[in-house]
Amino acid sequence: MRVYTKTGDDGTSGLIGGTRVEKYDLRLESYGTIDELNSWLGLIRSQQVDEPTNELLLSVQNNLFIIGARLASDGTRADLTEKLALNPVEITKLEREMDRILDLLPPMEHFVLPGGSNAVSYCHLARTVCRRAERRVCMLAKEVGVPAELIRYLNRLSDYLFVLSRKIAADEGINEVQWLP
Repeated sequence: MRVYTKTGDDGTSGLIGGTRVEKYDLRLESYGTIDELNSWLGLIRSQQVDEPTNELLLSVQNNLFIIGARLASDGTRADLTEKLALNPVEITKLEREMDRILDLLPPMEHFVLPGGSNAVSYCHLARTVCRRAERRVCMLAKEVGVPAELIRYLNRLSDYLFVLSRKIAADEGINEVQWLP
């Protein structure tokens, strides 16, 4: 299988199902941002994170592939669309992990400025890309049918990435820098 097909040389890209759209189509912007987010998660996983965190992030990366494929589908293949469903249990997994972590951390009393270490900063970068992905997918949902659980998952994931940044800072003994206007 070759990586290049030359079919996009005219400024279009093919969706799963065969429909061709402009490279700047909101659908491509949406799943392209999901792909960018997935790359940031790979960078976080390449840091010194504990094994349970690494496993959860790997699961999230797989879920992002499901979301990206769903967004890349033109909806003409019902058999494929059914296979690309995100299990709502995945949202619950993120919520439970956030609750577990937050029980171990001191309560937040101020906003926190991003930074402290590479791993903490990568979590914040991933969080902001996740928020952008969520905004793109919400815009797309106004144009085409996007399952609500995809938006909920992205919303929880950005929250999880913030909580993970705090956990990693605590694990590394880094004091969070509070924003004090």
